Amino acid sequence: MNEYDSDKIADVLRASEGVVLTDKAEDADIILFNTCSIREKAEEKVFSDLGRVRPLKLAKPDLIIGVGGCVASQEGATIFRRAPYVDVIFGPQTLHRLPELISARRASGKTQMDISFPEIEKFDSLPTPQITTGSAYVSIMEGCSKFCTFCVVPYTRGDELSRPLADVMRDIRGLVAQGVGEITLLGQNVNAYAGEHDDGETVDLAYLIRTISALDGVQRVRYVTSHPREMTPRLIELYGDTPKLANHLHLPVQSGSDRVLAAMQRGYTALEYKSIIRKIRALRPDISITSDFIVGFPGETESDFEATMKLIEDVGFDASFSFLYSPRPGTPAAEMLDEVPYEAKMARLKRLKTRIDELENAVAQAMVGTVQRVVVEGISKKEQTDMAGRTDNNRVVNFVGSADLLGRFVEVTITAVSMHTLRGELVRTV
Repeated sequence: MNEYDSDKIADVLRASEGVVLTDKAEDADIILFNTCSIREKAEEKVFSDLGRVRPLKLAKPDLIIGVGGCVASQEGATIFRRAPYVDVIFGPQTLHRLPELISARRASGKTQMDISFPEIEKFDSLPTPQITTGSAYVSIMEGCSKFCTFCVVPYTRGDELSRPLADVMRDIRGLVAQGVGEITLLGQNVNAYAGEHDDGETVDLAYLIRTISALDGVQRVRYVTSHPREMTPRLIELYGDTPKLANHLHLPVQSGSDRVLAAMQRGYTALEYKSIIRKIRALRPDISITSDFIVGFPGETESDFEATMKLIEDVGFDASFSFLYSPRPGTPAAEMLDEVPYEAKMARLKRLKTRIDELENAVAQAMVGTVQRVVVEGISKKEQTDMAGRTDNNRVVNFVGSADLLGRFVEVTITAVSMHTLRGELVRTV
């Protein structure tokens, strides 16, 4: 979501100010920090980063420095007090107003801040993106109404709000016209999508995916990030009758302990989570399931952690994002008593990651010798002579190829496995 927002910030400023991105901060006329408050010490990292650009402001007083995103929503005017050289503060829902804020700052000489929560206005104000790859993100909803006890997102991005179906489809048709073949639908709880149809009825994510899949030119559809409470039977059915839906589901579970899940206020049990996966695998036996885990939530016992490890074995996750719990200011969990020693938390996290890595490697090894359909995303980070693409089950594969393949779908034979990536040989373009 933050990558999407950063792209939109660049689009907005390109359209209004004619500015272009630069890799050198000293060359910039505008320096913006798009922040995330999910992780521990996010706020301190922002102020540390701001401190590094302060000398540039002193050398070039007309330089505009701005802070956006969730830390901006959370900290607000505190940022001005701690870093008075900041010119503009904007929230995730007001990034489209950035040109006005910059203009007002330049005209008045006064700092500007807008961290409000206008409903759908942001999307109506965004310019047409310039797409150079074969895959693109489309935000279909914002915010979260789940209020998990550990999470700050509902406070920084507001309640769940879905975009109308017609607006989403307009964006997607525009991307397809630019040659985009893979669409990734975005939302904090993307499968809670409830968009308004032209006839006034409400449609769900399953309806949206079927509508997108019917478009000529769309070859693959993904969606992130999902909440288990919203994995409806209609959505599960798609895995049996919609081949354009990617063979990968990222479904955060956070813990395998029912006691911890209840303390997190997640709204499901480990058995209910496994039931969802079982139903999906009955339709797509080889689907890749990835997840999020929080280790060391306040009060987590060794028995609770063993329940998480059992869930990992039962489900067979392909990969995960796994973190130590960190208290977020203003959330209920931050007030909970945490007596789990740090060393115990680290040992648990290491054990969990080791097992997930083993499962991930087993899936990768099983792919060797198979032919995979890949969307080419860019030049490989490892070798400039290689191209990098993404398989249907969300694996990165590097292979020898030319830049004219960028954005296209190709078939690649998997030949080898390295850490978190695959090696392949180009077979043909699709």
